Amino acid sequence: MKQVTILVPESAVLASVDDPRHLFAVVNGLLKEAGKEPLFKVQMAGMTREVKLHDERYTVHTDILVKDIRQTDIIFVPALAGNMEKALEKNSALMPWLVRQYEQGTEIVSLCVGAFLLASTGLLDGKKCSTHWKHANTFRAMFPQVNLVDDRIITEEEGLYSSGGATSYWNLLLYLVEKYVDRPTAIHVAKIFAIEPDRVSQSPFMIFNTQIKHNDEPVRIAQEFIEKNFEEKITVAQLAAMVSIGRRNFERRFKKATSNTVVEYMQRVKIEAAKKNFETSRKNVNEVMYDVGYSDVKAFRTIFRKVTGLSPIEYRNRYHKDAIA
Repeated sequence: MKQVTILVPESAVLASVDDPRHLFAVVNGLLKEAGKEPLFKVQMAGMTREVKLHDERYTVHTDILVKDIRQTDIIFVPALAGNMEKALEKNSALMPWLVRQYEQGTEIVSLCVGAFLLASTGLLDGKKCSTHWKHANTFRAMFPQVNLVDDRIITEEEGLYSSGGATSYWNLLLYLVEKYVDRPTAIHVAKIFAIEPDRVSQSPFMIFNTQIKHNDEPVRIAQEFIEKNFEEKITVAQLAAMVSIGRRNFERRFKKATSNTVVEYMQRVKIEAAKKNFETSRKNVNEVMYDVGYSDVKAFRTIFRKVTGLSPIEYRNRYHKDAIA
C-alpha cells in the first residue's frame, strides 16, 4: 500500500487539497469492486491540527502533523492562493521538511502554483517544472535556476512532478493512477470525473501577458512599439536602432528582460491579436492573417499552432461563439 500525504499549508487552495483525497478514495473503491486490495492510504498533514483557508471561511482538520511523519511514499503540494512571496514566507518551515523527505526517497507532486513552494526548496534547480501559465513570469523571476516549461501540463523528473494551471492538475492525478495502478483504472476514473485524458499542453488556454515588470527602459520602449504596431513588418535591426543600442546587445537585454527573443515576442503579440480576432469576429483565416501582419499562410499556420497547440480553424471552432453554437 502506498502512503499518500497531502500537505495542507497556510494559504492553500482548498480544491487542490481535497481533489487528490477524493480521487484516491474513488480509486480505492474501484479496486475493492474488482476484488482487489485498496492501494492508497491517504492522510492530510499540516503544521497544525487545524488549518484555516480562504480568509478563514474553511477549516481543514489534518490527520497528522508534518513533524510526526517518519516516512511517506508520495507528498502532494497543493496550489497556494494570494501573494506568492507572503504564502511562501508563511510556509517556510515546510521547505527543509520536504527536502528531508525527498532525500529519504519520497516522491513529491506539486499541483498548479504549488510549484512555487516546491521550487523554494531548491529541489527543482536545473529540472523541468510547469505551473499555471498566468504566473509564469513571476515564477521565472523568482526561480531563474528552474527550467520552467509553462506550456506543459505534466512534468516528471527524478521523482518530482508538477502540473499546469488550475484544473489541469487532474491530468497529473490521472497520470499517477495509470502509473501506480493501470491504464484501465485511469480511464475509468477519467470517465467518472469527466476528464479528457492524455492532455499534454495548456497552450490553448494561455493568454500572452507582456512582460513589462522590469527596469530596462529601452526594452520597454521596444515592447510598446511592437504592441502598438504588430500589424506592421518590424525588424530587430529597426528596434535596436530606434532605442540606440547595438543589435547584439539589444537582443541580449530583450531576452533577459522578457524571457523571449525579440522575434518570439513579436510572434506572440501577433498570435494573441489573431486569437482575439478568431474569438470575436467572422473573418476567415486569411483575413485575420493579414490583419496581424502575416502574408504567408503556411508560416502563419505553423506559428499559430506552435504557440497555441491548435490550427487557426481549430482555435476558432473551439472559442468562437457561433462555432460553439
